[in-house]
This record gives sequence, structure tokens and C-alpha cells, in this order.
Amino acid sequence: MDSIIFDLDGTLWDSRETVLEAWNEKIEQHEKLNQPLTAEDFKQTMGLQMKEIGEILFPSLSAEEREVFLQECCDSECDYLKKSGGSVYENVEEVLNALSKKYKLFIVSNCQAGYIESFYDYHKLDPLFLDFENPGRTGLSKGENIKLIMERNHLESPVYVGDTEGDRKASESAGIPFVYARYGFGEVEKYDYVIDEFRDLLRLF
Repeated sequence: MDSIIFDLDGTLWDSRETVLEAWNEKIEQHEKLNQPLTAEDFKQTMGLQMKEIGEILFPSLSAEEREVFLQECCDSECDYLKKSGGSVYENVEEVLNALSKKYKLFIVSNCQAGYIESFYDYHKLDPLFLDFENPGRTGLSKGENIKLIMERNHLESPVYVGDTEGDRKASESAGIPFVYARYGFGEVEKYDYVIDEFRDLLRLF
């Protein structure tokens, strides 16, 4: 193994509280929406791309209205995250520091452009990662973005760490082992490795 590629939400941090604040502010201002979102609403969309998230959370809007509104929410979300951050899981910085001495580290997340940068800006963990990718920049699926990171950085034997069935499928699509972060948001039955807390990565690798 030469590298570790990480999912972000449910794997490195939980940003739902900050994101909820940003999105609910936009919902309150929208003439067709009046029901604020909850943390549980967001939990059911973790790992999905933005178009799918919009269809689940805002079914009353047309496709065109959803696209415009989601962009407004995402812009607001990134601003909020840069100021307030999210809740990074216990021991993440310590473990990433240790892992970075042995492996190349990367992030691939199903998020909009600017989201991973907001994570970097607030929590100052960007020096530990060599590269990142997301569909907001490429328009590609998570599996394709994993392959892109592998090709761009000449990786020969990476693993992917994530917390949802979508993460497992993306790993399978990219042809690399999947490490299931069981403490995260999703339920996964098939995996190559499993961790119950982030620190377990030091035991595995």
C-alpha cells in the first residue's frame, strides 16, 4: 500500500450543524420553501451528488429552481464553513500526521467545488494532503474521481476510507480496497477492512 484516499463527510468530520445553519437561512428566504431541514434530513443524503440531494430534499421545486437554489445554498455553506468549520472526529489530526509519514494522503468527496477548500481553510489540515477531487470540479462520479487521483499522482496501491455504500461502490469501481468507517453516517455490509474509530487506522496500517 502506498497511499490512502479519504472521504470527507462521516469519515474526517461532521459538518451538518454548520451546513444546516447555512441552508436553513436560505430556505427561510425562499418564497416556495418554509420547512427547515434537520440533521436527519442531511444524514439520508450523505454520499450522494448534489443533483440527487436536491431531488430528495426539495421535491416541490422544479429541476431548474433546484439547480439555482442548490448553488445558493452551496455558496452560503462554504462561507459558513470557512468561518465556523465542522466537527472533526476525535484524533483525526494526530492520526493523519502519523499516517502522512508513511503514506501519501488524498481526499475524494461527493461535494461541490469549494467545500474541501473550506475544510482546509478552517482546520488547517491541507499540508497533510497531496491532492483532492470532487464532482463540483470534474462532473465525474466518485469512482471516476478516485481513478483520476490515482492517475494524476501515479498511485499503485491505494485504499479508500469512507462510511457509505456509495463509498464502497466507488472503491469497487476504482478497483481498490475499501475501509469502512463504521462510526460514520452509512451502513455497509461488505468491506475489506473496518474501523470503529479513526484511530483504528494506525492499527490497520
